[in-house]
Amino acid sequence: RLKPFNRLQVILQHLKMSKHTDSTAEVLLEKRGGAGIITLNRPKALNALNLSMIQQIYPQIKTWEKDPETFLIIIKGTGGKAFCAGGDIRAITDAGKTGDKLAQDFFREEYMLNYAIGTCKKPYVALIDGITMGGGVGLSVHGHFRVATEKTLFAMPETAIGLFPDVGGGYFLPRLSGKIGYYLALTGFRLKGRDVLKAGIATHFVESEKLPALEKDLIALKSPSTENIADLLNSYHAKSKIDQEKEFVLDEHMEKINSLFSANSMEEIVKKLKQDGSPFAIKQLETINKMSPTALKMTLRQLREGASMSLQDVLTMEYRLSQACMRGHDFYEGVRAVLIDKDQSPRWKPAALEEVSDEFVNDCFKPLGNNDLKL
Repeated sequence: RLKPFNRLQVILQHLKMSKHTDSTAEVLLEKRGGAGIITLNRPKALNALNLSMIQQIYPQIKTWEKDPETFLIIIKGTGGKAFCAGGDIRAITDAGKTGDKLAQDFFREEYMLNYAIGTCKKPYVALIDGITMGGGVGLSVHGHFRVATEKTLFAMPETAIGLFPDVGGGYFLPRLSGKIGYYLALTGFRLKGRDVLKAGIATHFVESEKLPALEKDLIALKSPSTENIADLLNSYHAKSKIDQEKEFVLDEHMEKINSLFSANSMEEIVKKLKQDGSPFAIKQLETINKMSPTALKMTLRQLREGASMSLQDVLTMEYRLSQACMRGHDFYEGVRAVLIDKDQSPRWKPAALEEVSDEFVNDCFKPLGNNDLKL
């Protein structure tokens, strides 16, 4: 018979495991074969990421990283519609308005998690099936492998709510080919399916219905190396025929994107778009005119600086920007217009690019002293 203390340990261990595999939990953490599996489990909220999920995922990644029996980490979402549609913006908005610490803690801990993924010593495989935006991009794009499907919908739509493409956007976006990253960041343009791969955001493309089989094969790998995992993903990728012939959605516009979005300031980008006058340019102007002028200026500078920074330094910079947004006007107004009242007519302050001074933007980038993000 088990000694009483041992029996208690067994019961506690059992409770701990069952808590993690409880279908009502917001995130499920389990070990299967050589794989640690993270399942985002808020299907009604499109698996939006909240602070309690971050606080469960972060220590688990750190534990698996040290575990000699864990060879890879897989992250996925439930519900069939979304991998993760973003961070829990409503909660952050409420906290920011009342000066609640959540507005600091959420960004701090989210960016720490993004950094843990970006520096993870175990191969990290994100199955980005469905909507993958904002915070969901941060949970996937910094890992070794990102598997897109025909259901993937990628976007960084933050400038529409007076925010900037954070979660390390300042690192990965300027590193995409040409000026694609700048275009995606400033306009919030959505990429679908295979285009997510062609833009360089995903590493592989696999049909959605094949993911359960892929996952099973990943779990079955015996002490795999990164190369073994890559080989398996490559074999699934090679067999996926959906949309194989379609050309990249931005192909015909790449020349324009590269020249128009290479300007040094938002005003100059707008001027170039007006001068160009093509249907494509006019459409981009219309989109940009809806965005927060402050967020646009912040974002352009964020990407231009982030292009030559380490992920660590980018996240530190982005934390400063996040807190500037919490202190400002446009984030709350954007959330009101897009997510709460849904009238889609935010009243930005200032309302024009020319009115957002360089001094104001510089202030957003200033160190926060003891409150800076430490990674």
